[in-house]
Order: sequence, then C-alpha cells, then structure tokens
Amino acid sequence: MVDHKKWGALKKPAGTHYHQGYLVDKLNCTIRVRLAGPTGFITIKGSNSGITRKEFEYKIPASDAAELIKEFAGSSVEKIRYKIKFAGKLWEIDEFMGDNLGLIMAEIELKSENEVFEKPAWITGEVSHDSRYYNSNLAKNPFKNWGNAD
Repeated sequence: MVDHKKWGALKKPAGTHYHQGYLVDKLNCTIRVRLAGPTGFITIKGSNSGITRKEFEYKIPASDAAELIKEFAGSSVEKIRYKIKFAGKLWEIDEFMGDNLGLIMAEIELKSENEVFEKPAWITGEVSHDSRYYNSNLAKNPFKNWGNAD
C-alpha cells in the first residue's frame, strides 16, 4: 500500500494509462488482456505459490486488445501506472480509477521471495497475501465496495 500524502508530494514521471480485462479468472489460471498506452498484451498467469507464480506475456495489436476487452472480458480495471527507481529497484505504482478510485498500490519484482530490499518512505504496508488486492479481484469486487473495513 502507498501513503497518499507522501505519494502526492513526490515528483513523479509521466504515467501510462492501463485498461485491462479478464477473459479467464480461475484459481489456477488467469488470462488477462491489457492496453498499456498504445500497446496491447495478452498474459497468462498460473496459480500462486506464496507470492510467486508463473507468467507468460505476449504483445498483441492494440486494436485486438481493445476488442478483446470490449467483447470478451467479464470484468476490467483501469489505472495509471508510474515507474520509479528507488535504491536500485524498479517500483511500479498503480493509481486506480473508476470503481477502484482511491486505491494506490506499489509492486516490485524480486529475484526471490527472500530478497532483501529497501522500501521507499511512501510504502505503508504489505498486501501481497491479501487476494482482495489482486487486479482480477478488484475488477469483480472493486475498492469502493469494501466500505470502512480497511
């Protein structure tokens, strides 16, 4: 999770608009189609093992991605993604839009789950093990529906 006040005060690079839809969302397999700015992707993700899972991602024409989301996605999310380097690591920070407005999350790719890394001051908590925060789940049960539980 991200501290809104500290994040808001941070000088950020330009972000990229993401629109992603879910064609398949099962416990052992998620198939996502994404528009990331002008580029389309299709991604297949396996089941989690801790906070790790297999992922295969391929570029596809943006027009195909847009049509797949429109015609076949059962649910979708939109967000602005910022990429920021901190202490030698690349952080991806997502500011969600629409029904997930108000949610800001950060992610980092590690070589292993046990890798030690320095956290920026704007990181407030860890949600990797909370499935509510998976984008595929946010598409079905958006942040606005959570009430005051968090």
